Amino acid sequence: MNHDRFEASYLIETPLDPARVAEIMAGEQSSGTFTRVAGETDELRNRTRAVVTQVEEFAPAATPSLPNAWLARKGVSGPYRRAQVSISFPVSNVGANLATLASIVAGNLFDLGETTGLRLDSIRLPESYRRRFALPAQGIAGTRRLTGVDAGPLVGSIIKPNVGLSPDETAELVSKLCAAGLDFIKDDEISANPDHAPLAERIPAVMAAVRRHADRTGKQVMIAFNITDETDAMRRHADLVAREGGTCVMASLNWCGFSGIETLRRSTDLVLHGHRNGYGAVSRHPWLGISFQAYQTLWRLAGVDHMHVHGVQGKFAQEDEEVVSSARDCVTPLTEDLDDRVLPAFSSGQWAGTAQPTWDAIGHADLLFMAGGGILAHPGGPAAGVASIRQAWAAVAAGVSLSEAAQRQPELKQALDTFGAKLC
Repeated sequence: MNHDRFEASYLIETPLDPARVAEIMAGEQSSGTFTRVAGETDELRNRTRAVVTQVEEFAPAATPSLPNAWLARKGVSGPYRRAQVSISFPVSNVGANLATLASIVAGNLFDLGETTGLRLDSIRLPESYRRRFALPAQGIAGTRRLTGVDAGPLVGSIIKPNVGLSPDETAELVSKLCAAGLDFIKDDEISANPDHAPLAERIPAVMAAVRRHADRTGKQVMIAFNITDETDAMRRHADLVAREGGTCVMASLNWCGFSGIETLRRSTDLVLHGHRNGYGAVSRHPWLGISFQAYQTLWRLAGVDHMHVHGVQGKFAQEDEEVVSSARDCVTPLTEDLDDRVLPAFSSGQWAGTAQPTWDAIGHADLLFMAGGGILAHPGGPAAGVASIRQAWAAVAAGVSLSEAAQRQPELKQALDTFGAKLC
């Protein structure tokens, strides 16, 4: 890839010529128009103009994916041609400015009158440009070092109930979860700094429980405190976590915004657990929004260490294929010569039985595997729930079926019997 240009690819749907629409897109996001205007010299155009590098057309659709008043006013109808187009942009148009980068590869494109569907599919960056943005402060290797988990998945859970617990009640639950053998415990995304459990009180109470567990066992459990807030408050909360000996904070990426996360990243070397809640609003329609490859690329430039990908056979709307593809994106370096991989965080409906399809799909264990009910609702208690998950992952890594492993491991057998696995 040319070191002074980056590239984005899109899926587009239009009743017009896709090649012409791609040129309009390139103009809209660089020179401002697809036709030459006064003052637009050849030198300026050559230096700043986005360039269409590829147009690959697919089978058309008979009906539009999205309504379009602009086309309706012009009396333009189908068939609606579909294509993947790639556009190359000059790095110098942006600089190391993440919010502006996002506005260039996306921005007004979603509102173009010429399209009845448009989706940002992927972003590719030259290494020299990637280096101008933040890298993960800890990433996969740092997370393993801080938790003492050298191999296999990190096993985690979520504080339940999501809201309502006092600081002391939260600390008591965390103490029980630590004793159950977890590597990682996180706040729910809807519980950040509530009146009933303010972070100023909850962080010291929880970390006291974590330190007591570490003193007894030598195991330092990673707690992802949800510090989602305005920027100054997030920095204060992160500082408190660090002072109390914590190693991780969590933020709801979509609602904090690029600038908030970038500022937080610059102010702390704690693990930054990126929660993607709200991503479905920009991803669930196949011909609108942003695909995960492009989405996680932008957030990795902000310096996150973990990214949520949902879970295989989980409770949300995403197909397993999308979950798996998202996890692969997280562990794929954005450029060849930099290790900027982030830890994919699996959650939503996960339990011992989903270890097998997850392993089959991705073939590695560089991941965070979080279970709520799969641990807390295990009939043998939380410790048995954690044990069942570890047993399941050990079995699949060894090429042993879960049903066979369960014959020798009662915690796994209880999980399979209770949660209804039908695996061989």
